[in-house]
Amino acid sequence: METKKLIGKRIKELRQNKKLTQEKLAERADINAKYISRIELGMENPTIDLFIKLAKALEVEMWEMFDFYHQVSDKELRKLHCEQAKTSDIQKLRLAQKILRALTR
Repeated sequence: METKKLIGKRIKELRQNKKLTQEKLAERADINAKYISRIELGMENPTIDLFIKLAKALEVEMWEMFDFYHQVSDKELRKLHCEQAKTSDIQKLRLAQKILRALTR
């Protein structure tokens, strides 16, 4: 499954666990409810600032929005990591490494 869709699915799961509607989450995060919907569908590229807003609105640590690997098979997980490692965008690789390092501490 595509990474943006996995993140969106995870944010939706966190939102539903808190018994929040998209509208209520949008209000708490001071963003548009339609944008929340598009994030949950994996159709948007949220900024780090937006992830910070969402984490505060959901009352979770930011890393929890990226804790979605329990939803994919081992095969899909390996494929996902291989695809990400092939990117030529060094900034994305550096960010991914920082996130991985933070998660494994």
